[in-house]
Amino acid sequence: MSKLSIRDLDVSGKSVLMRVDFNVPLNDAGEITDDTRIVAALPSIKHLLDGGAKLSLCSHLGRPKGEPDPKFSLRPAAVRLGELLGKEVAFADDCVAAADQRAALAEGDVILLENTRFHVGEKKNDPEFAKALTGDAEVFVNDAFGTAHRAHGSTEGVTHYVSQSAMGFLIERELEFLCEKLESPESPFLVIMGGAKVSDKIEVITALLEKADTFIIGGAMAYTFSKAQGYDVGSSLVEEDKLDLALDILRLAKEKNTRFLLPVDHCVSQEFKDGVETRNVTVEDGIEDGWMGLDIGSASIETFVAEALNAKTIVWNGPMGVFEMASYEAGTKSLALAVAKSDALSIVGGGDSVTAVKKYGLGEDVSFISTGGGASLELLEGKELPGVAALSES
Repeated sequence: MSKLSIRDLDVSGKSVLMRVDFNVPLNDAGEITDDTRIVAALPSIKHLLDGGAKLSLCSHLGRPKGEPDPKFSLRPAAVRLGELLGKEVAFADDCVAAADQRAALAEGDVILLENTRFHVGEKKNDPEFAKALTGDAEVFVNDAFGTAHRAHGSTEGVTHYVSQSAMGFLIERELEFLCEKLESPESPFLVIMGGAKVSDKIEVITALLEKADTFIIGGAMAYTFSKAQGYDVGSSLVEEDKLDLALDILRLAKEKNTRFLLPVDHCVSQEFKDGVETRNVTVEDGIEDGWMGLDIGSASIETFVAEALNAKTIVWNGPMGVFEMASYEAGTKSLALAVAKSDALSIVGGGDSVTAVKKYGLGEDVSFISTGGGASLELLEGKELPGVAALSES
């Protein structure tokens, strides 16, 4: 890889600042409800501590308005990290006013700094904020892939004030799967796109049409394609201003000789509710007024599952329907099981797809689960991420 890796660093006795993604969900009592992101950072944290670093960790949490807000405090994350490491994790109440605490760290000690977004300088990538956040650090490690697509003070700004900046194990693995392994993907290469909006995925679709053999489109975005082709979609969610864009994508797929599979039937209901009457209707018959599509239908499931089982490379981003409700989970669940069962190199990205894979206990059965929503999409689009571009060359 062209960027410096955490593996290349000698951190013994050095002050190290590391950007982690501890943007974890909290309940009303301020308790962490899912520590997945903290657990994911452990390999890089342990590597640095074992190497004798004096380690300061920084992260954002939630969307505070550039000033301290107790409900977005990272203190619970410090407690949980301490439990996972089996050692004390110090905590600084202000990420840019912790010089004394950081100076007191011994080799193998770690401190978590308070939410970087308690300062307006974070999102503005203000040089003074970035310099103060860097503090006495000689080395910077970025392992927060989920924010690597943002040029913020804690992702890009700090790199200007250290002698070395490197990627952690998480980012290294993301780049390996989303860039290197998709450079020349083994055929058949299947891309599965779901979710609500065509507009959110247009650049990814366009970029991957250059490489993919087959596209599968599901989720609410399928109804925009259906309506663009003249089919009745009832009360289904449609991006009315993207109908021409949908037709452009279909034309482009034809030009590229890429198979572009849309649902041939839908599971529909009159209410956005679980346990109510549902029907399976074909695209040709159309969806009646007052009814809405909330999942792909049985014939579509059969076709899509067969495609997944036949593929050698799969990129999946976005569910096939409202899988959170049992009445509309068949499409997403069936496809998740097929992706897991296939012999393909399988890459799952996007919050809802990841949630689905975990919901059905398939996390160990796919090749890679990406930790970044927007960041993974931008990499798939072929864009350079500011948080990665700013790191030292290897």
